[in-house]
Amino acid sequence: MSPSSRRLRPVSARRLSAIARMGRLRVGTLILIRWIAAGGQAATLLTVKFGLGFDLPLLACMAAIAASAASNGWLVRRRAPKARLGDREAALVLGFDLVQLSVLLYLTGGLLNPFTILILAPVTVSATILSRGATVALVGLAIACITLLATCRLPLPWSPGEFTLPAQYLLGIWTALSVATVFIAAYVWSVAEEARRMSEALAEARQALSREQRFTALGGLAAAAAHELGSPLATIAVVARELTRSVEPGSPMAEDVDLLLSQSDRCRHILAELSRRPEAMGGIPFEHMALSTLIEQAGEPHETGAIALDIEVEPRDEAPEPEVVRSPEILLAVGTLIQNAMQFAGARVEVTVGWSADEVEVAIHDDGPGFSADVLTSLGEPYVSSRAGDGKHMGLGIFIAQTLLERTGAVLEFRNRGGAEVVIRWPRAMLEAIEQATA
Repeated sequence: MSPSSRRLRPVSARRLSAIARMGRLRVGTLILIRWIAAGGQAATLLTVKFGLGFDLPLLACMAAIAASAASNGWLVRRRAPKARLGDREAALVLGFDLVQLSVLLYLTGGLLNPFTILILAPVTVSATILSRGATVALVGLAIACITLLATCRLPLPWSPGEFTLPAQYLLGIWTALSVATVFIAAYVWSVAEEARRMSEALAEARQALSREQRFTALGGLAAAAAHELGSPLATIAVVARELTRSVEPGSPMAEDVDLLLSQSDRCRHILAELSRRPEAMGGIPFEHMALSTLIEQAGEPHETGAIALDIEVEPRDEAPEPEVVRSPEILLAVGTLIQNAMQFAGARVEVTVGWSADEVEVAIHDDGPGFSADVLTSLGEPYVSSRAGDGKHMGLGIFIAQTLLERTGAVLEFRNRGGAEVVIRWPRAMLEAIEQATA
């Protein structure tokens, strides 16, 4: 949809960066993970030293674990457990953990140590929750640590004698770890980013629907207020007219009575206009209307003088036209699709409402450039960027429309037919079931 739409504006880059700065990682969760890691490192060292009898620099290794525990204690004192770390802070903590683990591996054999695979853990966590820049930085740090561990290390604790591997095999380990670091980080970050974008898009859809439902409820309240206030205002008007007969012309009270009468008439006129507005009647929970009328209401706010909007009714058989409840989901979604068609149309948008005994169909067709091939294959996903090479953004509009319509049981089809066309189909029984449940 057009980014100028107030109700369906896409999530801006500034807003996304603000979300990222707020942080996704809770301090309490990170602290717990780091305590578990420190405890696991200590238990492993003690088991190797005293359980298996391997000779290793226990004091230096325990000092590295103590450094990790001290940093975790500092984090406990500095931040509340429910607080969230920003992108930079979380990256620094994970970078520290990566260096601390590398020090332990250096003291216990470098890449010859089978626990070297744990270097992937901080990078995977970063790819899951942090930004691309922070993840790339940690990937670079991890590869640097792997390289140092391949060339500079203390002997692997082994009995008897020193354990060594051929240089070619050591190079293979380095290559495997480096490739795994890059691949896992890229894969996990891509999946997590897609999940984040989908979550943000669904949140936008919920907000848009919530706004539409509030507008509908407000309209119902206005209609009820107009109905309830009509009788008292009529009584005030009658009394004011009686007073005009009893007050002598030119007396000090005559002007006040005339003012009271004119203002009561003005209030009655305002309430009458409010009651006649379609949006004021939308909140009545038992109101039913023909499907074509609902589609007309959806398209009415988007009509412009430059683009003609034609709504045609084409019944497919002798079945009567479906009667539906004024649904905020259908109004908002169909209105979104009509607005998008109006934005890209050359001169005309045609909306066809058809039905049969089994199916209901609404087709929205414009005479614009149509959908480009790459956009057509990905429509319905959030943040599809543009139509056929014109650079206009569609934002979240189509995603929100499809999400809302699918909630009502509809199926959408996007295609090119002398311009772009969106076809919405419902099983008639589904619409009738929704209507009965709403009523």
